[in-house]
Amino acid sequence: MQLTKEEIIAKVKSFGGNKVKLAVTDIDGILRGKVIHVDKFLSVLEGGFGFCSVIFGWDSADASYDNTDYTGWHTGYPDANAKIDLNTFREVPWDEEIPFFLADFDGLHVCPRSLLKKVRQKSLDMGFSPIFAQEFEWFNFEENSNDLNDADFQSPNPMTRGMFGYSILRSTQRKEFFNDLFDLMEDFRVTIEGLHTETGPGVYEAAILYQDILEAADRAVLFKASAKEIGHHHGVIPTFMAKFNEKLPGCSGHIHQSLWKDGVNVFFDEKAKNKMSSTMESYLAGLLLGLPEILPMYAPTMNSYKRLVEGMWAPTTVTWGIDNRTTAIRVLPGSNKSTRIEMRVPGSDANPYLAQAASLACGLYGIENNLKLTRAPCTGNGYADKSNGVLPANLWEANERMRNSKLANEILGEEFVKHFSQTREWEWKEAAKVVTDWELKRYFEII
Repeated sequence: MQLTKEEIIAKVKSFGGNKVKLAVTDIDGILRGKVIHVDKFLSVLEGGFGFCSVIFGWDSADASYDNTDYTGWHTGYPDANAKIDLNTFREVPWDEEIPFFLADFDGLHVCPRSLLKKVRQKSLDMGFSPIFAQEFEWFNFEENSNDLNDADFQSPNPMTRGMFGYSILRSTQRKEFFNDLFDLMEDFRVTIEGLHTETGPGVYEAAILYQDILEAADRAVLFKASAKEIGHHHGVIPTFMAKFNEKLPGCSGHIHQSLWKDGVNVFFDEKAKNKMSSTMESYLAGLLLGLPEILPMYAPTMNSYKRLVEGMWAPTTVTWGIDNRTTAIRVLPGSNKSTRIEMRVPGSDANPYLAQAASLACGLYGIENNLKLTRAPCTGNGYADKSNGVLPANLWEANERMRNSKLANEILGEEFVKHFSQTREWEWKEAAKVVTDWELKRYFEII
């Protein structure tokens, strides 16, 4: 049950301690936050509080961009005004029940949560309530941060051995961590619908319960951060890299989505072919049209594209199919409650705010423009069906396509696309400077 503003303030005041934890996300979806005194919290509830704009002016390693306009040395990195969202109130069960809130920079074009709120509002204005859910696969290692850094992240020790998906045995062997993930997330209002091992050493998969898109994205962001915090207490370090090892399957961040109106799932039509309504078909057509234009929203890192390879459970073609796990989009036309679309392109490294905003924006474009679903469903191997094109092969190619895309600029906003594309260009150039282990092994002695 949603608490009122007065009830939330009363709970914060009654908390035994004097601290409140606040967090925002940067462009990569990483939580950046601070702990403030409860009196400070109460004083900034209405007007907001200053948060250094550098969080949108540096990368995931805190290296300052030299190619962005929004903030930098040229602006002096001033504060931006962050607004606390009281609806995100939680108490952290593994940290003395400290009150916790998410905040965002309402209306700021570089803020991922603000972008999602903007797209969500468009959906509501069109009469549709977007119901989303995200699921994650990730590797877990018996490590600690100090030793992992000292070893240059080489040869981390997997929590379990072997390729053992859906294993009751493996989850029982690490039952303390497994059960804490499930139960503490529930206490933190990040309800897990299902949790199991995936194929690979130390791999888990979690499906987060569906909800309104903003709450769904909040839960997805908090799940990734919380899994790391809970793991710390068990001597476990999770990684949400899209591709940890070239010989193993990558890690997905699939997004399930549907639209509702007056309590009715508008994707479902009992009388239509495959029970897919015309609204669902237009939404799907928009997803397919936009997919190659906004790919960095789903695959934002250099590593993302090492997951998107043939035959490794990640899509490579612009395809859709009915319950087909080899296609980019898996359509699940079930009952009036369960009919939905699963976008299978995002990896676990995607920023949930951006990935979900991209899906909804593309789908709404399809509905708004009454797009027809002219592409036939793939009934076989989606990797082999290249009739509608393939996904860009790397971050540079994908980013250039998005930067110059009329569609992306229209549905996401020119200011956002410009900033986001600049950050992805930076990511590519930073990676291009690095001499890798592969290069040393291949060229050092022989060339």
